[in-house]
Amino acid sequence: MKVQQTKPLLGLLIILLPVIGGGLGWWLAMRQQAEIVEPAKAQTAAPAVAQQKVLYWYDPMMPQQHFEQPGKSPFMDMELLPKYADAESQQQTNSAIKIDPVATQNIGMRLANVSRLPLSRQIEVTGLIGFDERDVAIVQTRSAGFVGRVWPLAVGDVLKAGQPLAEILVPGWAAAQQELLAVRSFADAGLLAAARERLVLLGMPDSLIRQLEHSGVVQNRNTISAPIAGVVMAFEVRQGMNLMSGQTLARINGLATVWLDVAVPEVQADVTGLGNSALVRLAAYPQQTLEGKVEQILPALNESSRSIRVRIALKNPRQLLRPGMSAQVSLMSRVQGTALAVPTEAVIRTGKRSLVMLANGAGRFSAQEIQIAHEVGDQTLVSAGLEEGQQVVVSGQFLIDSEASLNSLEAHSLPKPEQFGTQVAP
Repeated sequence: MKVQQTKPLLGLLIILLPVIGGGLGWWLAMRQQAEIVEPAKAQTAAPAVAQQKVLYWYDPMMPQQHFEQPGKSPFMDMELLPKYADAESQQQTNSAIKIDPVATQNIGMRLANVSRLPLSRQIEVTGLIGFDERDVAIVQTRSAGFVGRVWPLAVGDVLKAGQPLAEILVPGWAAAQQELLAVRSFADAGLLAAARERLVLLGMPDSLIRQLEHSGVVQNRNTISAPIAGVVMAFEVRQGMNLMSGQTLARINGLATVWLDVAVPEVQADVTGLGNSALVRLAAYPQQTLEGKVEQILPALNESSRSIRVRIALKNPRQLLRPGMSAQVSLMSRVQGTALAVPTEAVIRTGKRSLVMLANGAGRFSAQEIQIAHEVGDQTLVSAGLEEGQQVVVSGQFLIDSEASLNSLEAHSLPKPEQFGTQVAP
């Protein structure tokens, strides 16, 4: 009876033994894996614990507004930036600040080197193109006579050199020509020279005298032509007019060169100088830039505009420069040494002083007060406050300004004026 009860128990034990062994093995394996994972978690968690502590989140455009959670800014379509309280930020002073490199990259911050440029000044002035008053031809008649024919011309017409203007009938030439033809038969050189000189004094052109000697035909008509190419400024001859000796028939102004007169403010008169370079841009031809030089500085000062008149001569081979055109002129002074310069867009003007943001490396920036001399193109010459090779922030200053307001950033001030003198270039 007892043997029969032991056999079922033994069979049950044999069945449960593999199950219990498998469960025990699984438990031991899981425990071992847990022991391996826990140290790894501890190792990965250690840096997380050592991560920087976030004080708050803020919008760079509204740094005075703080947020407790990250997310989108309610003011701008951009992510809020964290403000950390790490040991490095605790070591920041009132003269330097650190910006997250990711933030500077996101806003496209640009830097530029403090470079040395030739010391010269450039000013922008306006002017008007006018005629070259030295290139003028006055057409007159040298003999009294009558106007037999007039070519259809008027003031403002553009002429070529040799263009006929009028045909003049000169009765006084007839007797003198007959005398020259008569003395030729005597073969007397002295008489022939005297007769020829008389025709010259009567105003007969040399070409007509040679034609008379060659053909032997008396010529009383003379066609007056334009001596130069240009514009008719005055035309005082009409058909049938009775002309006196020395009477003006026309006035022609040449177009080979033109004058550009510009008004330079009195306070910038030191930029002008004879021979200084000038870059000219015309409103009619915006894609072209002409080069010229200062030819004349007129002595009189315009009292109403407090400006001086500077004249620039420009060549006009294709006659594209027309009097009356307006022009924008960049006047350059001559180079006198060198000076430090930064891009003009890097300068922050507060009204009382001028600042730049210096890049000190490792994401650190500081504000530096500078003394400005003047601007040359897109560069600003600096007389004090910077050294060659330093880097300044050209774009993205708003981020540094916002960080500066958060950290009470103070700018490095310049020494007193008497300590650095009046020299522009060190």
